[in-house]
Amino acid sequence: MSVEPITWELLAGRLAEHVQTSTAADGGPWLRVGVDGAPAARPGELASRVAEELRLRGRDVLVVGTGGFLRPASLRYEFGREDPDTYLSGWFDTGALWREVLGPLDAGGSGRVLPDLWDPRTDRATRSPRVELPHHGVLLLHGPFLLGHWFPFDLTVHLRLSPGALERRTAEEKRWTLPAFARYEDEVAPDRAADVVVRADDPRHPAWSGLP
Repeated sequence: MSVEPITWELLAGRLAEHVQTSTAADGGPWLRVGVDGAPAARPGELASRVAEELRLRGRDVLVVGTGGFLRPASLRYEFGREDPDTYLSGWFDTGALWREVLGPLDAGGSGRVLPDLWDPRTDRATRSPRVELPHHGVLLLHGPFLLGHWFPFDLTVHLRLSPGALERRTAEEKRWTLPAFARYEDEVAPDRAADVVVRADDPRHPAWSGLP
């Protein structure tokens, strides 16, 4: 894969321009964008940058993080607090993401999205009210392991870290998660699955594959 250097600001602008001129694959009035990446790659920061660029262009935007859709601790820690296989396949409530975030934005959907479901600090439901995304609005969903679930995204962006960079940029107490990301690379191949790949080994100097 060939990549070219870009700044984060220019990257956000290019992605926003692409979204601005895109239509939903299902013909509905909303666009759904996935920003995939390990926490060390900071996918939420890119999602926020793109959201700001879209708002400057007059679009309504809702940014949702998968960290608000963790499963209860009794399920996440069923095989211990540091089990990488469970982290990959059992920490995030993909069913709730389908039902509460992506499904309402299907063609003919209500447009009413639940911004979060579970608070890991209290291990209780957040009870947040639903947010109605107006027609022609854009959902930006960010977090790890977003690819490989057949989520109905209209655009996917993968923030790639090499194994060495991922290890360097992952906090010591979170390095038990590294095998989960290695499995994700092997089983999902996010570099090939994503529409746009951003290499972010050096956070000051990203490079990207360009638009689809």
